[in-house]
Amino acid sequence: MPLTVKLFSTTKRLISTFQQGLLTALFTVLAYSPVYANQAVDKLQPAIAPHKVTIHMAGDSTMAIKDPKDYPETGWGVPFATFFNDATTVINYAKNGRSTRTFIEEGRWAKLMSTLQPGDFVIIQFGHNDESNNKPDRYTTPAQYQDNLRRFINDVRNKGAEPLLMTPVTRRHFDKNGNIKETHKYSPLARKITATDDSLIFIDMDTITREYFQALGDAGSALRFMHIQPAVHPNYPNGVRDNTHFNQLGAREVAQLVLAELKRINHPIAKRLREPDPKHLRLSYD
Repeated sequence: MPLTVKLFSTTKRLISTFQQGLLTALFTVLAYSPVYANQAVDKLQPAIAPHKVTIHMAGDSTMAIKDPKDYPETGWGVPFATFFNDATTVINYAKNGRSTRTFIEEGRWAKLMSTLQPGDFVIIQFGHNDESNNKPDRYTTPAQYQDNLRRFINDVRNKGAEPLLMTPVTRRHFDKNGNIKETHKYSPLARKITATDDSLIFIDMDTITREYFQALGDAGSALRFMHIQPAVHPNYPNGVRDNTHFNQLGAREVAQLVLAELKRINHPIAKRLREPDPKHLRLSYD
């Protein structure tokens, strides 16, 4: 073989060996690089899905989802359901006119219990209709009211879920001195239950909402309830002045009061909020 050809062949083999070594070294570095190593691990190990839970809501009209024919009346459970991340489902079983007794008799409690799973939460809030002794179709005696609440609490715990008891939200009735009256005579009955059950999570929404609307005054609080003048809204051609049920603004603010209390007591529900849209982080109230 001529010397020139032999030298060319040897040089070619050396270059090829060098290139292979260089590529091997490069792949070795990339394999142990944190970025690429993590990507490889991620491909091998499936992502851990967030722990999924359901918040069940049992209550009356002040919590319930409304039919469009009743808008702008809104239960506080409606905006409350929008606060949470995709791993948290909110099911609102509340219904207008229901007391603890009729909620059971109509099978609503049984339906809730049939879907309840260990680790879920159940918000229980009744009173408006239980204490309506002028409406026998829904009235519940004080003893029955307490028994029913205790049943709800025990049923939830027996399924490995957590109950959260609330007093009913306030009605908006001012006295002659400009103070909102305490109209819920069954609220003390609910408070007595929690007084003898140290592990029960309890939120006194009667007191919290009364103090909140009291601070807003007569005119300010009226804007949160179903006060509509005649010939303004097609659902209420003759107008309405309702001091029990909320409009969208009132419902949202009550839901925010519930959330604020959940945060204050460091409840697990308050740790399941949705992540804010990044563009909203650039906004400010200032």
